[in-house]
Amino acid sequence: MNEPKVNLTEMLTNIGNTARIAAQGLATVPTTLKAAALRHAAAAIRADGPAILAANAQDIAAAEANGLSGAMLDRLRLDVARLEATAAGVEAVAGLPDPVGDVIDRAERPNGLILTRVRVPIGVIGIIYESRPNVTADAGALAVMAGNAAILRGGSEAIHSNRAIHAAMVRGLAAGGLPEGAVQLIQTTDRAAVGAMLAAEGLIDLIIPRGGKSLVARVQAEARVPVLAHLDGLNHSYVDRAADPAMARDIVVNAKLRRTGVCGATETLLIDRGFADPLPILTGLLDAGCELRGDAEVRALHPAILKANDDDWDTEYLDAILSVKLVDGVDAAIAHIAAHGSHHTDAIITADEPTADHFLARVDSAIVMWNASTQFADGGEFGLGAEIGIATGRLHARGPVALEGLTTYKWIVRGTGQTRP
Repeated sequence: MNEPKVNLTEMLTNIGNTARIAAQGLATVPTTLKAAALRHAAAAIRADGPAILAANAQDIAAAEANGLSGAMLDRLRLDVARLEATAAGVEAVAGLPDPVGDVIDRAERPNGLILTRVRVPIGVIGIIYESRPNVTADAGALAVMAGNAAILRGGSEAIHSNRAIHAAMVRGLAAGGLPEGAVQLIQTTDRAAVGAMLAAEGLIDLIIPRGGKSLVARVQAEARVPVLAHLDGLNHSYVDRAADPAMARDIVVNAKLRRTGVCGATETLLIDRGFADPLPILTGLLDAGCELRGDAEVRALHPAILKANDDDWDTEYLDAILSVKLVDGVDAAIAHIAAHGSHHTDAIITADEPTADHFLARVDSAIVMWNASTQFADGGEFGLGAEIGIATGRLHARGPVALEGLTTYKWIVRGTGQTRP
């Protein structure tokens, strides 16, 4: 794609200053006004549906020509149903409780000072993401509803889709009375724009990367502003010896194959050696078109299972491929997850509650599940509306990052003339 050369530092400075002004205004905008503006944005996305789908078709054609994988094409592709889901997601955010102004706690000191901690917006949030054009709408809507301005930088493979969705969003927000600078999109595909965002200390208050391992690693290594990381979804489903066989089969097939390109997809299946009959689970996966990889012990269970190598236990396939391993009980499963997982989402399937409780307590992931598909790792499924990503770190926010995760707090102290002795 041929683009005119731009001065990235100057561009980021202008965008950042515009975002800061917008954020200062958004911080005190009433909930009703923010919600109404987001509904206007959803309507604009629907109205621009044909143009957005045409722009997406350009991106798909270019991605196919460049040999993008099937999983990545699935993430990139929009159709009428997905675009409607995008607009509906913006409307859903408009209907969520506004966290801004919530009192977290209140205390009165012996000297009469009254202290409250109150949720406030973070300010200007930079979101760097790949492939999925719906993130343009999701991230913009969440940022605005939480009183923040957003600076968005999508992947070059989705540039036409992102521009079209962003244009609709901005028109809708402006029609609802919010500043156009509330949601801005980095229009250039120059990869150096990411570096400029990472160095934008003072202009951007928080960076959220949403993409592959290489993108997140770069952001964490180079950022001079705080980072809320969304790491890869190297997720595990563990079938315990006390699992119901039919339930285990259904959950595992769904966890792997419902949509292979989402970050909540299971990538490694662990099966307790004490589980009576793993073959129906494996044949269920194979019959559904999933490639299985395992060691000699697993391959002995079915001739179609391929040999796994050491890298398979550390691979997020984002495809109809699953690594399979037999383990000696729940503690061995926990140890494998600790050694190879990404602290995203891990699940146990068992009818034994103490074993489940042990797994849930010991696995150090942002989301741990019992008798449920890892594909539920999604902000919408958690009742949070759209999400910006699944945070896998240990600070500020963990799991699906939605409205509350885009706020911080401040202390408000009310006195009656107290002085400190």
